[in-house]
Amino acid sequence: MQLLFNSLLASDLGEMFRKLWESTGIYNGQWENYVMILVSFVLFYLAIVKKFEPLLLLPIAFGMFFINLPGARDVLWGVEGPDGEVIESTRGLIWYLFRGVEWVIYPPLIFLGIGVMTDFGPLIANPKSMFMGAAAQLGVFLTFLAAAFLPSFTLKEAAAIAIIGGADGPTAIYVAQKLAPHLLSAIAIAAYSYMALIPVIQKPIMRLLTTKKERAIKMKQLRKVSKLERILFPIVVCLVVGFLLPDAMPLLGMLMLGNLMRESGVVGRLTDTAQNGLMNTITIFLGVCVGTKAYGQTFLAWNTLLIIGLGLVAFCFGTVGGLLVGKLMCKLSGGKINPLIGSAGVSAVPMAARISQDVGRETDPDNHLLMHAMGPNVAGVIGSAIAAGVLLAICG
Repeated sequence: MQLLFNSLLASDLGEMFRKLWESTGIYNGQWENYVMILVSFVLFYLAIVKKFEPLLLLPIAFGMFFINLPGARDVLWGVEGPDGEVIESTRGLIWYLFRGVEWVIYPPLIFLGIGVMTDFGPLIANPKSMFMGAAAQLGVFLTFLAAAFLPSFTLKEAAAIAIIGGADGPTAIYVAQKLAPHLLSAIAIAAYSYMALIPVIQKPIMRLLTTKKERAIKMKQLRKVSKLERILFPIVVCLVVGFLLPDAMPLLGMLMLGNLMRESGVVGRLTDTAQNGLMNTITIFLGVCVGTKAYGQTFLAWNTLLIIGLGLVAFCFGTVGGLLVGKLMCKLSGGKINPLIGSAGVSAVPMAARISQDVGRETDPDNHLLMHAMGPNVAGVIGSAIAAGVLLAICG
């Protein structure tokens, strides 16, 4: 009897240890997961050591890291049924957080916070800056045409990829989720990575396309913008764009609402919440959710590499477009406009404007271009939202 009991006990213990072993990440791990964990370490390095867009890259890297821990996906996301949908009883934390991405709630809320933090004064003082912000969308539309002709992508996928050139992460997420949600992780990670690498990407292009004489041009101080102009600006922009391109309004409308709250000066508590508590919370949720979509078995594919390559092309040509119009405006103004500020026409605020300042000061340490570059820079924010609206109107 004792022998039988011992045999049953050993059998039960063996079964318990077998189940424990089969539940471990070591047993369930695949090489794709380990590759993505290494990629997340690279993003951690860029965010923490190099301080490249840490507010965005750090949560994205962590989302990528912990979703690829073997066995973690079923707990964090949920177990997929035969139809590919997550079984309701197994839904995890990330599945619920991701509804804000799937229902495109997070990107417009991010734009609300950006609007509160953005000073459109330099653009109002120098409306010609809008031309450089518009020209910086060149990369978006050139890449759209290029990707549309590739057999690998549909028209909607091409539009979602092209918006990377706007250098605007929330816009890229918004368009990708609307047109090609299965490409969201590759598009979002490419967009945020290139935003973080702006100093590396833009500076060589700026030096190549401008002369030392052009880089040394000093611009006159901008005029003072009245409070009335500041209040009317977001209302007029919404009015014009709303009539012409309603598809741009979810992003642009929230951007202008945030700016009106800022400039009105009568809703201090709301502006404080929008630019601090709300903005920071949504940034965390959005970053982690995007990172968790970079799951090894689906992310590591040829199309992903192609998307990242096309995104780089879009970003580079966006910088080129802004610089070329900057050079044209320099000629037309008789040398009064420094073409370097054209590179700030991409939407990455305020980093792109700071790069214009840095390259200008390499030639002349007393050349201060930051406020002048902020005009094209904030125009690029508006331009990227309008470009998104055009693509959605064409392909949606």
